[in-house]
Amino acid sequence: MAILRTSDIRKMSAAERIDEIQKLSNELIRERALTSAGDAPENPGRIGEITRTIARIKTIQTEMKDN
Repeated sequence: MAILRTSDIRKMSAAERIDEIQKLSNELIRERALTSAGDAPENPGRIGEITRTIARIKTIQTEMKDN
């Protein structure tokens, strides 16, 4: 799954943003489970990328809610 840019996130509807957070959260859980099981991650920086993307989406949701 590609990392989303801020402009792409802003173009999404509220429902699409919620759905994207769910998908990314599930992927983050899988990646962390592999790491905690002692398995070497395929892409070591992926956990950070996913975490930052979730934070980006949540930040934009808050901005949209305030307006």
